[in-house]
Parts: sequence; structure tokens; C-alpha cells
Amino acid sequence: MAASLRLGRQGILFGLRLSSTFDRCVWATHPCQENVRHFFRSPWILGVSPVKVEMPALSPTMAEGSIVKWLKKEGEAVAAGDALCEIETDKAVVTMESNEDGIMAKILMEEGSRNVPLGTLIALMVDEGQDWKQVEIPPLDAAPPPAAAAAPVTPPVAHSPVPPPKPAISGPLRLSPAARNILDSHGVDPKLAIPTGPRGLITKEDALNLLKTHPVPKATPAMAAPTAPSSAPTPAAARPPPGSRPNIPPLSVPGKPGAPGTFTEIPASNVRRVIAQRLTQSKTTIPHAYASVDCDMAAVMHLRKDLAKEQIKVSVNDFIIKAAAVTLKEMPEVNVTWSGDGPRALNSVHISIAVATDKGLITPIIKDAADKGVQEISANAKALAQKARDGKLLPEEYQGGSFSISNLGMFGISGFSAVINPPQACILAVGTSRSELRLCEDDQTLSTQQLMTVTLSSDGRLVDDELASRFLDKFRGNLEKPQRMALA
Repeated sequence: MAASLRLGRQGILFGLRLSSTFDRCVWATHPCQENVRHFFRSPWILGVSPVKVEMPALSPTMAEGSIVKWLKKEGEAVAAGDALCEIETDKAVVTMESNEDGIMAKILMEEGSRNVPLGTLIALMVDEGQDWKQVEIPPLDAAPPPAAAAAPVTPPVAHSPVPPPKPAISGPLRLSPAARNILDSHGVDPKLAIPTGPRGLITKEDALNLLKTHPVPKATPAMAAPTAPSSAPTPAAARPPPGSRPNIPPLSVPGKPGAPGTFTEIPASNVRRVIAQRLTQSKTTIPHAYASVDCDMAAVMHLRKDLAKEQIKVSVNDFIIKAAAVTLKEMPEVNVTWSGDGPRALNSVHISIAVATDKGLITPIIKDAADKGVQEISANAKALAQKARDGKLLPEEYQGGSFSISNLGMFGISGFSAVINPPQACILAVGTSRSELRLCEDDQTLSTQQLMTVTLSSDGRLVDDELASRFLDKFRGNLEKPQRMALA
């Protein structure tokens, strides 16, 4: 028994040695196998795994962006914090920075690409030391194959002509302007409509119902059939009835004078689209209330002259910003915004000022304006206005304002009403100053006053008429006596 166990163990050990010896002989006879394995594992065959660069959200309200300029080229080294490209957001042109080190391998969205949604792949990077030319480009969504390539072409079936419907009315027609426009633009006989208006009037609803029941047939291309040449003249195309208008005006050609009724497509920038959305949101969801008051600017004008003698240059708008900020600090019930759950009181006074740019109105913010002097407000306003015109505002410089001021006095506008910038509760519209004769109640004498009209647009859900009146009265007191603002 012991002898058999010893022989079995020796047999197993001999088999293991024989197997290892055979493997060494096989590899010795095929020295290129390791090289082949390394070749198929190399990045040249498999491609270099990329680092994806996607369109980022550079502002809380940004939904899409446009690539203005690439600051890095393909094959160029990139360090963390380097500027990759300039992106136009809904408010300004912001520089996008890299979060990782690597090499710019492939730019997928060229300069000038507009309306790129968030999360869209715009470029690819590779790690340092990798071959950027062998970057693996992710597959794009393939377009569906055309159905015409698979389906056999069948000749159209000739249908019997459908008899035209009989007119519904035979007497004189009475159409509303909207119904006449709809029927004329679609080329439908108005006699087919069933009038439901008073005294047989065809209304807009009647015209729409007629289009549903009798849709305009679309012209289908017929197969050309060999016909004998005919010498009969071709009838002229049917002309539209006199007085009718084309459904869509023709597009004008750039560089050529436009014919009457033509138009030119103007692409809207991101800023213009966001302004349109917010204005529509403001006028449809916020109940606007308006109140105006005249302010005597004599004391402000006199103080400006005194400061100019000391080489301190400030504008009237700087005093208006200061007066509004101080008034908001004195009346915190006006320094509120509207959220989805209701009013929200703000702890800081941040004044938004409207700045006109080539792309539209931008509202940079002067933060903590109540705690700043008029000279500091003036310096901040000038710097922010220049950055807004250059498109270099940062998101924190135009978001989070609690109160807006729009001044059109420099354009000669005597008074106007501004639209509230949601979610703010108020906006102050400032007109130009003018000289008027006023009767002094104390001694019944006439005196010349330098008056300026301001109009407060307020959200009726937050600031009612009584609160808006008290705010304007206190604002006028602060503006007519500038020394009060230093003591407030």
C-alpha cells in the first residue's frame, strides 16, 4: 500500500515537470507571440481613451451656450485652470477653464457654434504622454437609413376625382376680417362655410371649421407619361383674387434691395432670447402697479457742483442709487422677492442698474449699496457698466439683485414705466430733470424748481399701493436732502 502511494506521487511530480518543460519549448519556438500580443493591446489599435469636455452651466439660468472663440488648439498642452474657450451665455461672454491637465486632442464644436445645449460634447482631451492623434472619438447618433432604399418603388395609384363640395350658402357673403384672411390665405371658397354669426356672418371659428372638414389638397407629383405633342396653348396659371395677400412674405436676398413685403432673418443672440423670456414671464405672471412722484433736484445739483470743485465727479444717477438703497434699508418690507412659496425677505440691499449694450439691457449689481458712499457707488457703477458693454460680467455680478433702477433721463425721456425684473418686487424708472415754476405755499411766491419724475413699478402681491406711496415719499425726502442719507 505504501509502495503504491509513493509511486503515484512520483508520477504526479513527473507530469508537472514535463508540462512546464513543454511550455518553455513552445514559447522558445515562437518568440514573436509576445510582440503580437503587445501590438494588439497598443493604443494604435484600440485608440486613446479621451477626457470629455462638455458644455458647462456657467450661470444658474443658462440652458444653452454659443462658442465664440477657442483659446486652445488641437495638440496644445492644457493645464488645470487654463482658459479653453469663450462661451456666450444668457448674460455675457464667459471664459471656460479646464479642470484637468492634458492635451487638447479634438475640437468637436467649432467657433461660431450657436445654441449648444448643456452637456453637449464640445471637445476631447487626453492625458499627458498619450498620443493625442489617436484619440478615440465617441460614436455619434447614426441617422436612420432612408426608407426609399429598402422599399420597392411602386407607381402611384390613380384615384377617381373627388367631386367638389356644394356651396353652403348662395346669398351675399358677410365675413369677419379674421375669417376673410384665413380663407384667402388658404385659397378656400368662402361660400362653403356655414355661418354661425349674427345675420349670417362667417366668423373665424367658421373658417377654421371649414379648413378641418375641407382641407386644402396638396399637389402630388404625377409620373410623366409620353404624350403626343400638342399645339394647344398652355393655359396661364390661376392668379390669386385681387386684394388677397400671400401667406408668407418672400425672403429678401442679402446685398440686394428688398422688394415690398420681403423680410430678412436676424439671428437672435442668447441674451435677446433670455430677455424675451423674462419680459414675457414678468408681464404675464406679475401684477404690475405704478406710482409716480416729482423730486426737487436743487440740493443734489448744488452738492454736485461743490464736489466737482474738489475734483470729485459723481452723477445724478449715483445719488439716486444711494437714495434708493438707503430707503430700502429704512423700509425692509419693500426689500423682498417673490419665490414659489411666497414672499422672501432679503438681508442685504443689492441694487441692479440697467445698462444698454449692443445685445440688449444688462443689469449688473452694486452690492451693499446702502453701506457705500456716493463716490464708491459711482466707481462701482462705471466699472460694471464697462464690463457689461464688453461682455465680461461674471455671474455673481448680475444675479441676486433686490431692487432695479432704470434711468432714461440722459435720453431726454421725461417719464416712463419699467418692467419688473423677476423675482424682484420693484423697479424704479427715472426720467430727465426739468425746470418748472412752482408756487411757494409759505410766502405765496413763484420759484423755479428742478424737478425729476420717478415711477415705481411694484409687484402687487408684495408691495401694495399704500406701501409703494410711503416708499416714494421717503425716497423723495432722502433725495431732496442728501445729508439725510449720510445719517440714515
